[in-house]
Amino acid sequence: MSNTVYDILKYIALIVLPAIGTLYFALAKIWGFPYAAEIVGTISAVDAFLGAILQISNEQYKKSQVIQPPDGD
Repeated sequence: MSNTVYDILKYIALIVLPAIGTLYFALAKIWGFPYAAEIVGTISAVDAFLGAILQISNEQYKKSQVIQPPDGD
């Protein structure tokens, strides 16, 4: 995964999805939009999955950046 893709997905996971979920939940309560719990639950599940994928990607990246000691010639 490129740095650009990672950064975009991280922004979506940390900012966009929680904001959309909160906005829909608030507006659903005020205006009576349907399926508030189902929609917000779905957004939260997608966000949690995306967070897990990004964490795995981050750990793999960190492992690949470990500097190997030089051979003792």
